[in-house]
Amino acid sequence: MFNLLSVEELQLIKENRINIHYKAGEIIQKQGTFMSHAISVNGGLVKIYLESENQFKTILRIVTPTNFIGGPGMYFDQYYHFSVSALKDSSICLIDINIFKDIFNHNSAFASEFMRDFSKNVISTYDRLVRLTQNHLPGRMAYALLYLFDEVYSGKENKITVTKQDLAELSAMSRDSSVKMLRDFHNAGIIRYKNNEVELLDLVTLKKIRSIG
Repeated sequence: MFNLLSVEELQLIKENRINIHYKAGEIIQKQGTFMSHAISVNGGLVKIYLESENQFKTILRIVTPTNFIGGPGMYFDQYYHFSVSALKDSSICLIDINIFKDIFNHNSAFASEFMRDFSKNVISTYDRLVRLTQNHLPGRMAYALLYLFDEVYSGKENKITVTKQDLAELSAMSRDSSVKMLRDFHNAGIIRYKNNEVELLDLVTLKKIRSIG
């Protein structure tokens, strides 16, 4: 989307940004805090998740470079309605929210592309949450793994690194249930899981499990 910005707009962002490197696991923005900046993911991987009162976390989506994170609070109450943290070491650019909104309001091409991307992500999140509420545990884990391989890594990898806890939050199940599903898939020869590394061995079966739920 940066290619839709004028030279003047890019300079304005440059003068009103903060570049920060976050280590894996570090919180970038906390749910319920004031939205002072728009977030641009320049490198690494970032997760957006909801936190319940009992501290249960559900990952809504994973953001890859070079995408923006805004959120409904930008034009509503200016609060983050989700938390954002680094899934792996990440380079983040924080852009003053007022500067971002000013560019959004005056650059129709940028605003249109931002809203198209935002809408696509919202629809994808709705679809995933519906599947997670309707599927049994094997279907949830299959959907989470295929989301990582297909959407986050765009089918370019057959081996990825992800923790059991992140898979639990991505598939809306407890950590113990997540461990059991990974062990079952591993024993069935669908994946190989060792030291937080998942290798995809049987894509056809994994898709079949996802489809039957």
